[in-house]
Amino acid sequence: MSCESEAGVVVCGVLALLLHDPEIDAAPEICEGLSLLQHRGQDACGIVTCGPKGRFYQCKANGMVRDVFDAATVSRLVGSMGVGHVRYPTAGSSAHAEAQPFYVNSPYGIVLAHNGNLINTSSLLHFMDATAHRHINTSSDSELLLNIFADNLQKTGKFRINEDDIFTAIGGLMNQCKGAFACTAMLAGFGIIAFRDPNGIRPIGMASRRTPSGALDYMFASESVVADAGGFTGWQDVRPGEAIIITRSSVSRRVVCKPQTFAPDIFEYVYFARPDSVLDGISVYRSRMAMGDLLAEEVRRVLGEKGLSVDVVIPVPDTSRVAALNLAQRLGLPYREGFVKNRYVGRTFIMPGQQARKKNVRRKLNAMALEFADKNVLLVDDSIVRGTTSKEIVQMAKDVGAKSVIVASCAPPIRHSNVYGIDMPSRVELVAHGRSDTDIAEALGADLVIFQTLPDLLSAVRQFNTEITTFDCSVFTGEYVTGGVDESYLAHLETLRGDNIRQKTVVGDLGALEGKGGGGERPNGVNGINGHAATYQREAGEVSSGAPTNGTDDTVGLYNSWGTKQDAAYMT
Repeated sequence: MSCESEAGVVVCGVLALLLHDPEIDAAPEICEGLSLLQHRGQDACGIVTCGPKGRFYQCKANGMVRDVFDAATVSRLVGSMGVGHVRYPTAGSSAHAEAQPFYVNSPYGIVLAHNGNLINTSSLLHFMDATAHRHINTSSDSELLLNIFADNLQKTGKFRINEDDIFTAIGGLMNQCKGAFACTAMLAGFGIIAFRDPNGIRPIGMASRRTPSGALDYMFASESVVADAGGFTGWQDVRPGEAIIITRSSVSRRVVCKPQTFAPDIFEYVYFARPDSVLDGISVYRSRMAMGDLLAEEVRRVLGEKGLSVDVVIPVPDTSRVAALNLAQRLGLPYREGFVKNRYVGRTFIMPGQQARKKNVRRKLNAMALEFADKNVLLVDDSIVRGTTSKEIVQMAKDVGAKSVIVASCAPPIRHSNVYGIDMPSRVELVAHGRSDTDIAEALGADLVIFQTLPDLLSAVRQFNTEITTFDCSVFTGEYVTGGVDESYLAHLETLRGDNIRQKTVVGDLGALEGKGGGGERPNGVNGINGHAATYQREAGEVSSGAPTNGTDDTVGLYNSWGTKQDAAYMT
């Protein structure tokens, strides 16, 4: 899946930064941090900063970090603390309105960025409507999560809140929300916050940096690589069920819910995370080395049983390189780079739409005939999901003269949907679903396919932190650590999250997108209520609309002037 990366959607990346010096703007460094998390999502990105008097400044849009944030835009994001996000739409549509961070003005002014996916959105939406009386403007569960948090803070009834109030609100949220969530948040004029779901499915951590004056800057991020690049040290993972609140004068930490099974997503180590990151005490790089070593033994066993031989080991760029090199060394086989990658084409895994992914493969990779011609080739990939890209790569190898092509996967067969932030929408779209290894090889056009066993994959990762006894392996086993996922839920999910359906969100339907209602894209570009088109100005933050003010207009909230390139979005 490295180049192949064809599951559909990668998880998001979140970041928050608080600089001790209030005269220094945080936006340039947040922008740099988001570029280091770009591998976690290329669909959209956004930054919200907090400046003097608690004023928020915002810019967010569809596109890559480098395209959305030019120098002029970043210079207008004022304030010494802020929150950033890179996203692919694991839930919700691809509209600009779905880009994060999300903002709500009451109470106190709150901004939130979310990585993960909620599985009980239908009941939460009913609560928002019937009890909390809060309007959800988009079909993103991240906005829903923000409003749950805001509603819990509202219940304090206080003019000014303190850390205890925030911990209580987040504890309530964790009791209400089921699924995966690793979040960064910011309260106007107060500080930055991070919290992680009780199972710790999605990663997030914190680090600090000593300033010349001896004070400390603080950062939250999805991966440790962001802290390393920014000169931050002392990386600590946010514990499952923990919330951390950082102001300029204090750092407060508290586990705010009952202990549950700690089960980080093992796919982070297989594919998602950068190799130079350390997540939950486990080096991603070293875990991939171990995957290669253990996969080598499985390859040796299978080839021996079938009486086959291999001439060369070739990785599918980029993620599988580490494992492929170790595999080749263990088997005593030549390792060659047989594919040259065009680095100016986006990762196919996070390209929305099957046709876009398929068309993109041959523009992305070029097979070097010298490394394939008249050879029995072992292609090593980190995982095989839909199989469409793997099929193209196998065919490319044969087109340049490979005698035979065997595919080895560092991950076991993926036969089940993921409900925690990876869009593997339909089980029938997974090449391994309902197929034997022989059937999968035939579907890929390969002579043989060899999968890592699940016990070996677990061993490869767990050996670096034996305190973690469980990982979320639901895509391999169909066992969901949070509970609450049954066949009817999965069937409903599959009708809503396929490639051909994602762009057809039903607006105002509480059943849409796993029960995430409202605010979806309207047919024919209509953006108002009852078919009335909504319009707005991008100049001085003025918003006008042909629809009622409580309609699902994607300009509601912080004014966002992205697109003019003259104005950073802002609103008090």
